Amino acid sequence: MQYTPHQLKNGLSLAIVANIIWGVSALYWVETWPVRPQDVVAHRAIWSLPVATIVLLWVGRFRATWLLLRIPRMLAWSALGTVLLSLNWGVFVYAVSSGRATEASLGYFMLPLLTILVGRLAFREVMGSAQWIAVLLAVMAVAMQLWAYGSLPWISLVVASSFALYGAIRKKIEADTMQGLFIETLCMAPFALGWLWLTGGAGLGQHGLKVDAFLLLAGIYTTAPLLTYIAASRLLPLNVVGLTSYLGPSLQLLVAQTALGESLDKVTAISFALVWAGVLLVSGQGLARFRRG
Repeated sequence: MQYTPHQLKNGLSLAIVANIIWGVSALYWVETWPVRPQDVVAHRAIWSLPVATIVLLWVGRFRATWLLLRIPRMLAWSALGTVLLSLNWGVFVYAVSSGRATEASLGYFMLPLLTILVGRLAFREVMGSAQWIAVLLAVMAVAMQLWAYGSLPWISLVVASSFALYGAIRKKIEADTMQGLFIETLCMAPFALGWLWLTGGAGLGQHGLKVDAFLLLAGIYTTAPLLTYIAASRLLPLNVVGLTSYLGPSLQLLVAQTALGESLDKVTAISFALVWAGVLLVSGQGLARFRRG
């Protein structure tokens, strides 16, 4: 497929906007403190559902999405995806609220490498030498933290593995990104609403107007980068979209080290260096293929 300069320019701009929103998301979620992470996930699910509904109605895809709910296999995979997405959201918010956003950013740097491994194991996708080396470097980073601290970097691993598995499950679902978000938040909604009822509002109305505003706008903040990312993917080659995805975790690390005042110790810095080396190796190979194509 041929891409015009206008498409490439607009697509790149949209991809950058999406990743900036994701990259600075810690600054958004930290404003929900002292609301607990599980309460924030409940609000995020509830307020994302009407936003996703409006978007689907606007683009004329609500009826088609609703018909997907009649497919038992699709519902089963969506339910499993919902669990993984909820886990990913909850752990990230927990990391931000507990001063461990740096660990979460490491997880998102590991995500592309873990996704490659999941593709190999689940779909028998072929891995080149650069990809094998990159995955090995990520394993070395985890092993080094285990040796230095006596424990696994569980936040990084949960963030990366939950989203990598979620991505694999989404390959089983005949729905685009926005349709998937609608179905997943619809699956979350009964549990989220029940949680709000059991907890007396899950923090809403208990910590001031500012916190309430951030909770109520969580749906818009969740949906906005998805919309811009979808638009970008339609205007850009997927190789280019993939390369822009490293902007998000880079900004997450920058935010954690500056605005959130976290520190980067020597072991974690070496872990980042190993993962970055793998990411650069895979990205360089992808960019070379794109240029040849």
